Amino acid sequence: MSNFIVSARKYRPTRFDEVVGQQHVSQTLKNALQNAHLAHAFLFCGPRGVGKTTCARILAKVLNCQNPTDDFEPCGQCNSCVSFNSNASFNITELDAASNNSVEHIRALIEQVRFQPQQGQYKVFIIDEVHMLSQQAFNAFLKTLEEPPPYAIFILATTEKHKIIPTILSRCQIFDFRRIQVQDMVQHLQGICAEEGIEADPDALNIIGQKADGALRDALSIFDRITSFSGKRISYEDVIENLNVLDYDYYFQIGDAMMMEDRSAILMLFDEVLRKGFDPDIFINGLAEHLRNILVCKDPATLELLEVSGKLRERYQQQAQQMPTQLVLTALNIANECDLGYRLARNKRLHVEMALIKMTYINRAFQLSEGKAAAAIPEKKTADQSVNPPVPRPKEEMEPQPVSKAVPAEVPDTPTEEPDAAANEEQLAPPLPPEDEPVATPKPAPKTRHRFGKMDVNALMAEIKAEEEEVTTDTAEPLSLERVKAAWEAYIEQSDQESVNVIMKNSELELKEGEELSVTVTSNLAENTIRQEEPLMDFLRERLGAPRMLMSLHIDKSKAAEPPPKPKRLLSSKEKYLEMRETNPLLQEMQKRFDLRPDE
Repeated sequence: MSNFIVSARKYRPTRFDEVVGQQHVSQTLKNALQNAHLAHAFLFCGPRGVGKTTCARILAKVLNCQNPTDDFEPCGQCNSCVSFNSNASFNITELDAASNNSVEHIRALIEQVRFQPQQGQYKVFIIDEVHMLSQQAFNAFLKTLEEPPPYAIFILATTEKHKIIPTILSRCQIFDFRRIQVQDMVQHLQGICAEEGIEADPDALNIIGQKADGALRDALSIFDRITSFSGKRISYEDVIENLNVLDYDYYFQIGDAMMMEDRSAILMLFDEVLRKGFDPDIFINGLAEHLRNILVCKDPATLELLEVSGKLRERYQQQAQQMPTQLVLTALNIANECDLGYRLARNKRLHVEMALIKMTYINRAFQLSEGKAAAAIPEKKTADQSVNPPVPRPKEEMEPQPVSKAVPAEVPDTPTEEPDAAANEEQLAPPLPPEDEPVATPKPAPKTRHRFGKMDVNALMAEIKAEEEEVTTDTAEPLSLERVKAAWEAYIEQSDQESVNVIMKNSELELKEGEELSVTVTSNLAENTIRQEEPLMDFLRERLGAPRMLMSLHIDKSKAAEPPPKPKRLLSSKEKYLEMRETNPLLQEMQKRFDLRPDE
């Protein structure tokens, strides 16, 4: 077997400049070394595989380097650097707290702190996964961590900062490591491909960076796996096949089918995805991610949030120009709801198919809501349907007006052939009354209020006020407390809820100015009961003819009915005697004179 070394170890950075995506940590440590402002304890925290232990080793290497460079990088050639590279340095101690987490291990570490370094200036202790230490181990480590010798430096690394006790955090200089961006991973992988003589597609490396989820170590592990499969040529097809990733092309085809309202094409594409072995929830999440990328491409300011290669970026921009924003937002909402309800659905496939069908007809739904459905789907009209006959108004809405001369209209006989539009209008027109009868003219139709028209605000408010005044003048009888109480009693009689009826009967009514009905109740329960009685206000407004009537509830616990008095219990002979003695003090004197004792 060959001595193969994984890429995560072979290409592990040995200088601060080689650390990927953590420039803020590297530059801060370099400045601290340059200004001699180095802390005695550091805490490196962040996700897995982002370079915490690597930076700790580089810092320990620089501290004992005999010939550091001008920018405070290790030279890699002195005795200290050579011994560190071969894991033979006595000045650098690494401890895995995941397996050495007891008090005894920390005490052994403290004993090593007592001895000065044999070579170099500092003795560096690197404790990885420090959050795994027990509570007793943390307490034993506090004093040494707070006041170590001048030659001792502690570097702690952890992925779970919240598990470290505050007394440890307050004694360390904390550095937060960031998740590594996909573009930084792609550049690093391209450098490795150049070193190894491997030809890789940019889209393939981009997929590896996305699957790594911000961890460069995971990206290098995936890269080694793909290299073992593909050899010296890494293609996009090999990556999506090995990583079980659905091809972008499926989502672009579904996006085109959504705009064309091609339901059959979408369902067939979904069936093809299932036959390839992908779960429906993976598909719907991938579709949501695709819609999110299209939404990002809508605005040039958010285009940098798109983490794809150049070819895919152009394709996303092209589809983003064709797909309306309202379609993208609605489809994204449907995909989110489908993902939330996927676990509870019994028929998983049907659940996702229903979501896809909804996405297919989003444009049709918007057209119907905007009143454009007739233009989108024309309907055939017959000759009789082409004319809308006027609807006769009732006699109560007709106002008589005298007319001096009126000529009665001649109503033609029933035609044997189909009449045209003009004949229909003449036939459906109502006959004029005789000369001696008044002509009833209908009231003008109410003014229609345009929802989206360019109407003057003052004119609109004046129109609304005129309508409200018209409604007020139509009220036949003025509003009074007697009428309100009568309507209140009428609602109680027609209600079949006994608890509500009892509360309403015990309520006090008061009519205030501005058609405000004040209701006083005796408890919070009564207030909530009346407030939840939704049909009450509609009933009162209709019964009293007061559409602007309002109701306010008040609580007055003083008007609550007094509880019934508690029944008196029977008194014993002694209790009767004591009660009588309080009212008549001579009984006590008689008791003493005759030496009497009451019965128990």
